[in-house]
Amino acid sequence: MPVKTNNTLLIFVFLITQIIIGQAFHSKEINGQVVADSVSVEAISVVNNTTQQSTVTDVNGFFSIMIKEGDVLVFSAVNLIGLKKRITPEDMALSFLMVKMQANKVELNEVIINQNSSITAESLGIIPYGQKKYTPAERKIRTATSTPIDGLLNAMSGRTKMLKKELVNEKKQRYLYRLETWYSDEYYTERLKIPLDYIKGFQYYCVENTEFIRTLETNNKTMNMFLITQLAQEFLNKIENEN
Repeated sequence: MPVKTNNTLLIFVFLITQIIIGQAFHSKEINGQVVADSVSVEAISVVNNTTQQSTVTDVNGFFSIMIKEGDVLVFSAVNLIGLKKRITPEDMALSFLMVKMQANKVELNEVIINQNSSITAESLGIIPYGQKKYTPAERKIRTATSTPIDGLLNAMSGRTKMLKKELVNEKKQRYLYRLETWYSDEYYTERLKIPLDYIKGFQYYCVENTEFIRTLETNNKTMNMFLITQLAQEFLNKIENEN
């Protein structure tokens, strides 16, 4: 009986694995480019209507998105005529997808721009207001987990774990940049008494502190200055003990 049960379990695992591999085989990430005559191809919305995964083109019209045969990609922008493209077997065989769009020739009413107004993709209507903007690392994780099958395969291969580490490092670099813009070298050396050669090490020490990170995320510079003084003393004591 135990042998029969084990054999049944092995057959079940084998069948599930084949289904997963078969489904994953028919789904892939494809790179592409949108082109249009004499019209900007930056920030064009690209949506997979089947999976609801979305992205936007870069300044040269390039994009990448997960697809499988039968999916419908929707391309839209305020200055272009909307386009829907169904993914064919021929498209799946390609390594690069070229999409040509046509300019939307509409007569615009006069627009008065306030001197203090900022022109963004949102204000121009290219992307909806309030739409979440993803960093490169966040986009990679979103793509890796866009479907249950992708999530399972990437978790099994360790790719998801690797991408999460990449996201952590990306956030740390963003925090370090904020520290560099908030405080000058003179502040570290004269106010906090951090030796010049140790400034970068001290900044890394700061971004490992959870409470300190919270002040950076909320732009609470007052609390940040209070905490950085405490961390500076801890860091100097650490240096002294190591020497």
